[in-house]
Amino acid sequence: MTDYPLTPVQQRAWLNYMRVYHRLEYEMNHHLRAECGLSLYDYTVLNSLSRAPDRRLQVTSLATVIGWERSRLSHHLVRMARRGLVDRLASETDGRGTLIVLSAQGWELLVRAAPVHAEWVRRTFFDDLDPEREETLADILATVHEGLLREGTLPRPDV
Repeated sequence: MTDYPLTPVQQRAWLNYMRVYHRLEYEMNHHLRAECGLSLYDYTVLNSLSRAPDRRLQVTSLATVIGWERSRLSHHLVRMARRGLVDRLASETDGRGTLIVLSAQGWELLVRAAPVHAEWVRRTFFDDLDPEREETLADILATVHEGLLREGTLPRPDV
């Protein structure tokens, strides 16, 4: 691969990122299931709803916020609703739309899980990082996210 379009440093950064991405997703899911009784995907939905106005979002908006295809999210929401973590309501403004509401049970589970998960994140993600580099990391990740929003296929989240 002599005409590889990435510089050696870019290749190294990308490969390191991919290793972190895949391992982090696996380890977060494992940790949340074992310690909190939630999958990473449950936690992602609950956390997003907790930050939304009135803890509710249209399915399409929620899909955009978390970066999932609408069909994947819809299937997952059916399972979460069966477990009482979210409520699915018909939209009052769009007859075809569905509003997803964080249920009281989902909120309680998230409130219990959040500090446990945050401690795991601190220990796993930040403990080996110099504190003075955290701001730089946050800025780099925000810049990369902005590029994904600009070049990606999903619309920009509205929340």
